[in-house]
Amino acid sequence: MKKEFKNFEEFYPYYIDEHKSKYNKLLHFIGTTIFFIFMVIFISSLDPKYIFYAFLSGYAWAWIGHFFIEKNKPATFYFPLYSLRGDWRMYKEIVQGKHAII
Repeated sequence: MKKEFKNFEEFYPYYIDEHKSKYNKLLHFIGTTIFFIFMVIFISSLDPKYIFYAFLSGYAWAWIGHFFIEKNKPATFYFPLYSLRGDWRMYKEIVQGKHAII
């Protein structure tokens, strides 16, 4: 069942709740890191295939975590923009030490 959220701040606790496993968070972290690497390559080369590689790698790692570790559907399926923003915020919080991934 799809939930309704008025804004991102209301959505984010739901997003984090869908990421209970530190191993799922680790896979998200890996995927997002690869996403950022491909985006840097795109900016330096202006070759649009790297945008495709960026999103493919980011989503692939995250979806593996959801399907095989959390056993839930990624929030991307229902809230694509909030989910993308949530992933970047969770990435920042992992770097800040707010979420364990190992």
